Amino acid sequence: MSTRQSTQTTPGAESALSPGERAPDFNLARSPDDSLSLGDLRGQPVVLVFYPADWSPVCGGQLALYNEILEEFQRFDARLLGISVDGVWCHKAFAEDKNLDFDLLSDFQPKGEVAEAYGVYRDGDGVTERALFVLDGDGIIRWSAVSPIDVDPGADGILAALEDLDEQEVTR
Repeated sequence: MSTRQSTQTTPGAESALSPGERAPDFNLARSPDDSLSLGDLRGQPVVLVFYPADWSPVCGGQLALYNEILEEFQRFDARLLGISVDGVWCHKAFAEDKNLDFDLLSDFQPKGEVAEAYGVYRDGDGVTERALFVLDGDGIIRWSAVSPIDVDPGADGILAALEDLDEQEVTR
């Protein structure tokens, strides 16, 4: 079974959860009156995109790229979830402005609790690292990457990890 190793490229990344670990479950707000639980997505791959903040130039470009290639994620039946410490109203305005077609989840209260569980909360800054996690249908992390906060990691690593998951399913 081939599992790509994580690509951790920034100081502080050593605290991020690694491939092979079970992803901590969470229940986060995705709108003012609705939430989403990671456990509800069992049975399908999930891509978690932790990002520092809505409206920042790097985050806007990163999420816009993922939105442009959303069909690529869907080709693998993968659910894409953006997570930051911004509130739901900020997420709502940001998603509408950028025409995003995937959920942005609010890790706002208690601030950064989920990011902390994944080892990617920047306590001194009050935001998350720029971190990516690809989970298999059983909720196991199969790939992760932490990039410098000012660098867009792109989508190549995510798509390669999803391709690996797909190949593993075929050989089962």
